[in-house]
Amino acid sequence: MNKAVFLDRDGVINYEAGHYTCSIKDFKINDDIGKSVKLLKDNDFLVIVISNQGGIAKGLYTEKDVLEMHISFCEYLANYQTKVDDFYFCPHHDEFGKCLCRKPQSLLLEKAMAVYNIDPLKSFMIGDRLRDIETAKKCGIKGIQIESNQSIYDICKNIAEQK
Repeated sequence: MNKAVFLDRDGVINYEAGHYTCSIKDFKINDDIGKSVKLLKDNDFLVIVISNQGGIAKGLYTEKDVLEMHISFCEYLANYQTKVDDFYFCPHHDEFGKCLCRKPQSLLLEKAMAVYNIDPLKSFMIGDRLRDIETAKKCGIKGIQIESNQSIYDICKNIAEQK
């Protein structure tokens, strides 16, 4: 089985400004994320992004906008000779109906775990909201809550040392 680190997007990978990140011009990558992902990948972790993107349901932006931001992030990571393994995002919002994929529900995490044969006991989720940690807990994964926009490099260093 594989080990993985799941990352929330807004507030962990990119700057959380307190409102929806609607376009590529608003997508500002947080400090140390490139070297953090590289460190994890160099230590044989899969790196998978799990993100709520409720602004799609609200009509604030489109799935195409989200994909453009993810492509931009992949291009950024190429400068560090690294990559993420996959992106999973929920386009729904509670104001428009319930779903099973919006965190703190765990469907996106469960899908990624099944697709990539991930061992929950060797895996972690880093997020800046309690819902990220609740999602991880539902799947038996250790959740690590950070402050929004905090560097995750030291956390990744500690994870990598656990091998």
